[in-house]
Amino acid sequence: MARIRVYADTSVFGGVADEEFAEPSRRFLERVRRGEVILVVSTEVLRELRGAPQIVRQELEGLPQENLEAAEVTAEVEALADAYIAAGVLGGGWRGDAIHVAAASVSGADLIVSWNFRHIVNYNRIPRYNAVNASNGYKPIEIRSPAEVAYDDET
Repeated sequence: MARIRVYADTSVFGGVADEEFAEPSRRFLERVRRGEVILVVSTEVLRELRGAPQIVRQELEGLPQENLEAAEVTAEVEALADAYIAAGVLGGGWRGDAIHVAAASVSGADLIVSWNFRHIVNYNRIPRYNAVNASNGYKPIEIRSPAEVAYDDET
């Protein structure tokens, strides 16, 4: 069975240090550790994590390399992020969030997980991200919170 490729933005790693988000963040990252999920991590996440507390940085550092995939912030990613902003999905002040969605889309990730309910996991924005993706030749992308993918399927 093919493993799902999931892009996690910085908030997922930060979630381990937040009482409200710690349990589902850790459970999601445990799925990565067990190899059930391939975690797609962009250079934007790495840049944002540089200033994070050690407990947050350790979450990424402790993941097995064979379960990680790099997503570079290329000119193609930047152009798609600019397209989200030009379409009014996000304001220009939130370019980092646009970069996360663009990096996930350009890399062909199956899903984005984030705790950013204002700019990423947002009922009104998700169809607009996908409309921009469609008009630029990218497939639609699912966007969820880590809580929605933290648990194994129970039958």
